[in-house]
Amino acid sequence: MKLFTKDFTFDFTRKTYIMGILNVTPDSFSDGGLFLDRENAVQQALRMQSEGADIIDIGGESTRPGAEKVSVKDEIKRVVPVIKALAE
Repeated sequence: MKLFTKDFTFDFTRKTYIMGILNVTPDSFSDGGLFLDRENAVQQALRMQSEGADIIDIGGESTRPGAEKVSVKDEIKRVVPVIKALAE
């Protein structure tokens, strides 16, 4: 199976890809909101990459049980600045 993106092809028949999970939410159950700050989030993503992550999943809405729903607008405000900083 292959997954094609604009700039990259993931070939799952040849490699197992490692994904790092980066929660940029104030109520994350796994990190307690440590990466809500853009610079902290960017540093964590770079650390994950240096430790072998092939993919970074940047989440802007908590999946913790009982977490409040987040509007698309708020999720974008959390996620996009981190993505832009990593793309530079």
